[in-house]
Amino acid sequence: MTDRALGPTRRLRSVRPLHEESFVFDEMLNGWRDQQRSRGLDPYGVEVRIKFIRRFAGYCEKPPWQWGPGDLEDFTVRSMSGAKPLAKSTIRSYQMTVRIFCAYVTDTRYEWVAECLERFGSAPQQICHDWNTVAHLLEYEGRPQRRALTYDELEGFFVCADERVETILAAGRKGALSALRDAQIFKTIYAFGLRRKEAASLEVADLRPNPAALRFGTYGTVEVRWGKGSSGSGPRRRTVLTLPEMDWVVDGLRQWVDEGRPRLTDDPRGALWPTERGTRACACATSTAVSRTCATVRVCPSS
Repeated sequence: MTDRALGPTRRLRSVRPLHEESFVFDEMLNGWRDQQRSRGLDPYGVEVRIKFIRRFAGYCEKPPWQWGPGDLEDFTVRSMSGAKPLAKSTIRSYQMTVRIFCAYVTDTRYEWVAECLERFGSAPQQICHDWNTVAHLLEYEGRPQRRALTYDELEGFFVCADERVETILAAGRKGALSALRDAQIFKTIYAFGLRRKEAASLEVADLRPNPAALRFGTYGTVEVRWGKGSSGSGPRRRTVLTLPEMDWVVDGLRQWVDEGRPRLTDDPRGALWPTERGTRACACATSTAVSRTCATVRVCPSS
């Protein structure tokens, strides 16, 4: 049996570490990682939480078995003050991460309390409670300054995205196909109400006909296979219908699938939005393109 096959507390007893505090803390995080992966949580999200706990421990300048409620409160006050205070939703997510970690290390089924008492004479405790954490009281917690774009702003946004294609072609530069792809991604996200990742994950096969709206052809529905799911559930599927009010999106999708996309890839059933290198356009690239277009038309969605 390898060391990795042993539980974290059993691994502690099988070695004599040079830096005991750091070693115990690392094994705590390894055990917490295994627990979260066992629940089926997203590996990326697990690593984000692990990284934050290391950051929080660095801020406290002491290991978890020496943390107290005052450490969390000091971190929260510092994060909510200064020139760029964090949003309440971000603070709450940080506090929730600390709460979940403390719940793990104080659970007697994992023996961390007894192990820390034996080694260091102190045990970890739950430092988050109802009186020092941000409560989730409102469905929307964004800044009041944020608003939806007006119809005129949306029209200007889409026109700017379309004109960028013509500008690149007129200048004889590369990137016209990418600009055409970005413009159609924007319209698809708006017309079908998709998230960035949902749009980026679409494939040609996800464009399906709707028997109740045959005039749209194979663009009557969009099968979203990578929708946002709850913790441990995995991606959630849903079908989005093409609305009569949004029928203008069909011509753009048809143009992209029949004329634009084949110039970037030979795969007839792969990613709907390929790049010039044949890979899939990512959600981050979509965000960058949105910011660039907003700056051009002087539209700020966050104001």
